[in-house]
Amino acid sequence: MAKLYADENFPHPVVEKLRRLGHDVLTIQDDGYANQRLPDDNVLLIATQLGRAILTTNRRHFMRLHLESSEHAGIIVCTFDQDFAGQARRIHDHLLSMQLSSQLIRVNTSA
Repeated sequence: MAKLYADENFPHPVVEKLRRLGHDVLTIQDDGYANQRLPDDNVLLIATQLGRAILTTNRRHFMRLHLESSEHAGIIVCTFDQDFAGQARRIHDHLLSMQLSSQLIRVNTSA
């Protein structure tokens, strides 16, 4: 399963569901960086150094970072969705069918 790194604003219920689905998810809080307001490029660098793809709802900034350089372990940008279980399932389904390294994956809300 995938090694993921959830940024500070990523919904914790989605993290928990992804963990139950077998993914190795480390949150920025678990990593000791809670409330430090790290710039997005630093968060991406930390995740890349750990060999983990970023999970974020900060679409605009991380899409820009991907365009600047695709040298990362993957970026999964999501729209906020109150259906946390459904969002985790959609992320999981993408992860089963794709290679993450250097990829930007967009996961939108359900219709």
